[in-house]
Amino acid sequence: MLKKNYNFIIIPLLIASFISSIYIYVPNLPSSIDSRLRDFMFTLRGEIKPKSDSVAIVDIDEKSLQTFGQWPWSRDILSKILYNLTSAEVAVIGFDIVFAEEDRTSPHKIFKKFDIKQKNIPNFDLDFSQAIANTPTILGYQFELTNKKYINKNAPSIQTIFIEKNKKQGENYLITAQGTILNIPILQDSSYSSGFFNNIPDDTGIIRSIPLIISYEDEIYPSLSLETLRIGLGINKIYINYDENGIKNLQVGDFMIPTDRYGRLLINFRGKEKTFKYISALDIYNNSFNKEDITNKIILIGTSAAALMDLRATPFESIFPGVEIHANAIDNIISQDFLYKASWVEGVNIVIIFVLSFFTFFVIRKIPIWLTPIFTILFLFVTIYYIYYLMFNTGVVLNILFPIFSIILSGIISLIIGYFYEIKKKEEIKNKFASKVSKDVMEELLKNIDDNSLKAQNKEVSIFFSDIRGFTNISEKINKPELLIKYLNQYMTPMSKIIIKNNGTIDKYIGDSIMAYWNAPFDIDNHADKAVISALEQLEELKKLNIILKDLDQPQINIGIGITTGIATVGEIGSIGRSDYTIIGDNVNLGSRIESLCKFYGCNLIISENTKEKLKENYIFRYLDFVQVKGKEIPIKLWEVISLENDYKNINNELEKYSQAIKEFENKELKKALAIFYELNTEYEKKKIYDIYIHRCEEFIKNKNFSLLHKHEFK
Repeated sequence: MLKKNYNFIIIPLLIASFISSIYIYVPNLPSSIDSRLRDFMFTLRGEIKPKSDSVAIVDIDEKSLQTFGQWPWSRDILSKILYNLTSAEVAVIGFDIVFAEEDRTSPHKIFKKFDIKQKNIPNFDLDFSQAIANTPTILGYQFELTNKKYINKNAPSIQTIFIEKNKKQGENYLITAQGTILNIPILQDSSYSSGFFNNIPDDTGIIRSIPLIISYEDEIYPSLSLETLRIGLGINKIYINYDENGIKNLQVGDFMIPTDRYGRLLINFRGKEKTFKYISALDIYNNSFNKEDITNKIILIGTSAAALMDLRATPFESIFPGVEIHANAIDNIISQDFLYKASWVEGVNIVIIFVLSFFTFFVIRKIPIWLTPIFTILFLFVTIYYIYYLMFNTGVVLNILFPIFSIILSGIISLIIGYFYEIKKKEEIKNKFASKVSKDVMEELLKNIDDNSLKAQNKEVSIFFSDIRGFTNISEKINKPELLIKYLNQYMTPMSKIIIKNNGTIDKYIGDSIMAYWNAPFDIDNHADKAVISALEQLEELKKLNIILKDLDQPQINIGIGITTGIATVGEIGSIGRSDYTIIGDNVNLGSRIESLCKFYGCNLIISENTKEKLKENYIFRYLDFVQVKGKEIPIKLWEVISLENDYKNINNELEKYSQAIKEFENKELKKALAIFYELNTEYEKKKIYDIYIHRCEEFIKNKNFSLLHKHEFK
């Protein structure tokens, strides 16, 4: 049996370790499949509208190409487009285009080619540079990421100030460029700033993320989307925050942008092509557009025309304008609606693999074989939905493939091992008793399944009831249900552990009350002591808990505990479909009523005379009263248990005086008793029991009625 249990722990551990090793050391193929699964989640979510409504695209579309001719156009056309956009009071204009060559259609270029001498010949490049300088235009360029022959080594000038925080010296996590493809100098120099528009597909050829920053010759450069946003906000500085794993996030003004460790933003795509507002470049040129569509917005100029080859593959479709990728990125940042793989996600993915492997393995071991496919499908659905929910509601991107793999592989191996160890037979036995007995006694019953432990019988038990004082007022102060449940669980958890530790069975929770019993269905030695010791330990534990609650500025907890020992009927009670193993009888009701008297006597722990007679340990007691509770014909004596004798507190003198007062009271020497009770109330901490006896003495002296002196009835 020991070997079997060891195997049942080591097997899911090996499964999880195997899957984790693949995740860590063979990432390429699984990563590709995982990305495809995530793309499918985008399809399930469907298209959504851009959340910020801050970006519009000026499209060099087929209609514009038919009018102006093939690309590149004469730059006087682009100059007019820039001026018309500026007149419409746009915020920023970003070009998803690089002008790496001079305009061959410029008149001055043609005149120069044919050596024609004439003054004031239009220079379209010069005019375009002036348009760039006089409008809020940001130029785009591209980095060369591989070291090619004849590569350009010139660096673009930028206005951005990057501040790196918590970066480890000597470490560089950024993508490093080898060269540049820049705009011609007259244009590059006239622009206030510029940003790179490199869109780097992953191993599957699909663009799912874009770099926001790239390192080149020990300098940091911003992407077009990041730079247009920065300038639109009027911010000079961008903070790069690092943690132990690399880049954690970028901060632009009030916007925090989570990235992966290399500074890449995982795009939360809004949908297919033209989810954002598109306006034809021809319409801008002709001033035939609605000004409200672009006023105060970030304008990106790019192309959706297939002939211009700026089409990319994204999770939504394989033909997607590159310019709209930048639009998605800007919208993500402005609306703070991100997908991100934080540095801690890798560790979380490993933890999920282990948790799912263990959970699936052990759950499938415990359920009937016919439930296995239902559970597996349901659990897969729940897991995938949870990953989906985290992705689109919190932005946290977890691995999808490996949790699915963990569930399926653990489930299959669990079934095989289950049959090998005859788990099916054991589970049938457990299921037989699952609806018949409390969870607390099931394991013991399974060990003794043939000894008729469940049959109904009368048996001596020690019965325990506890209740929180003034819980109604507490619940009014903590008026949020979730906070109230959390508060109550802080109390219930340690109290329950103490009962279980002392071999008790928790019968039920009744609101803020706990009912427990000892000595059923199996015999427990010294069950009365174990019940009383559990109560004393609970009171000590409550003192520690109240210190914590005080620090949390939460209400203090005060409880009353009642214990009695006697014969009760034990057995299964309930319907055919649902039953429980419990106890019933007069002594159960007596235990409940004794607990309710704690408030009357101002005590935390009261036991009956029956329990006191069964105790083997030495305790410090205080006699309370001789009472007749409703439903019981024979009066009973009640005792307060103060502590174990070895925890003795210096109250010997007080208890001796109290015992003398009780003796005088029972001897009808009420004036002597009254004097001692007054003395106790003055000399020691004032207690409710002293006030009770003072009141009784005064009433009996006044009315001369001694008939109820030794017996008090409580309903």
